[in-house]
Amino acid sequence: MNEQEESRPRVRVAVVFGGRNSEHAVSLMGAGSVLAALDRSKYDVVPIGIAPDGRWVLASENQRFEIEGGELPVVDDSGAALALPSGSGSLVALDSGRIPESLGQVDVVFPMLHGAYGEDGTIQGLLEMAGVPYVGSGVLASAVGMDKAYMKAVLAAAGLPVGPYVVVRDRDWRLERERVLKDVEELGWPVFVKPSRAGSSQGISRVDGAEGLEQAIEFARTHDPKVLVEAAIEGREVECAVLESLGDEPPAASLPGEVLYGDHEYFDFNAKYVPDEMRLQVPADIPVAVSEELRQMAVRAFEALGCEGLSRVDFFYTPSGSLIVNEINTMPGFTSLSVAPQLWAATGLSYAELVERLIQLALARPAGLR
Repeated sequence: MNEQEESRPRVRVAVVFGGRNSEHAVSLMGAGSVLAALDRSKYDVVPIGIAPDGRWVLASENQRFEIEGGELPVVDDSGAALALPSGSGSLVALDSGRIPESLGQVDVVFPMLHGAYGEDGTIQGLLEMAGVPYVGSGVLASAVGMDKAYMKAVLAAAGLPVGPYVVVRDRDWRLERERVLKDVEELGWPVFVKPSRAGSSQGISRVDGAEGLEQAIEFARTHDPKVLVEAAIEGREVECAVLESLGDEPPAASLPGEVLYGDHEYFDFNAKYVPDEMRLQVPADIPVAVSEELRQMAVRAFEALGCEGLSRVDFFYTPSGSLIVNEINTMPGFTSLSVAPQLWAATGLSYAELVERLIQLALARPAGLR
């Protein structure tokens, strides 16, 4: 590093992780990878944990970020409590019994959060109000991408094929249960029952007949009062990552990869996050024309929601040769071994380069309406 580079102030990056939802541990696993990948010669890194009860704390990079002995990681909430006042862009420490102390300006936030109160537009709205640039999609795209019912409506309106589904809203389930069960039965069996606003395969059940349906819906409702029931689609699971381009170029799509999850009935939590439970074949063994069509559809899905930064789009490739969009994730799993980073690594962009690109995209993007 030359003298000019040494004198240049480092960009201050706050990596936010944890959160008060069932994907708390998944967030920590991704944050550990991001923290390890950040170039400390360029970035001044501030780790911020959101405890399960919603408190923001100044975290330690020495805390546990991985699953160990079957135990999921949790934010160590012993650090100073933090606040990010609206319009200030500065972190404030709120130690009990002391005058609030400013910890200085944050240049960009990397919200390594999944699920409700993080991936759903809530923290994005907070950061917009604080005037702080951040990695990933904005408020609307994040909210739509989190709610599978609205996501499918938007994708279908954009002309993209989605599978049959039924939305089970809280009021309908409480007051019109028989009608809801009949609507679901018309989808045929089996079906997949899942929370409408959750990820990482939390709260999902496969149901093969009417006798297990109510229990599966009640289980999904422990995560979200709004539930989505999808007809099972026969096909291979093929995924594609999309990355916003610097400048005015259109978004770029990675090579598609096929998810192979062995003895698992579907791509569940263990298949996603326990080492050696899942294998990703990149590029997917599909015809070249199908691969190209899939990549184009992935970009269309990204643009239909108005996504920014990075997304992962999941497809079914059916025996008839057609493609069906399953869902889009605006903040996909982000450990170095997660699907989206692996897809980009196979396409020629390493994990560290991907993290760098996302930060540069966030810094180049103006806050507010755009």
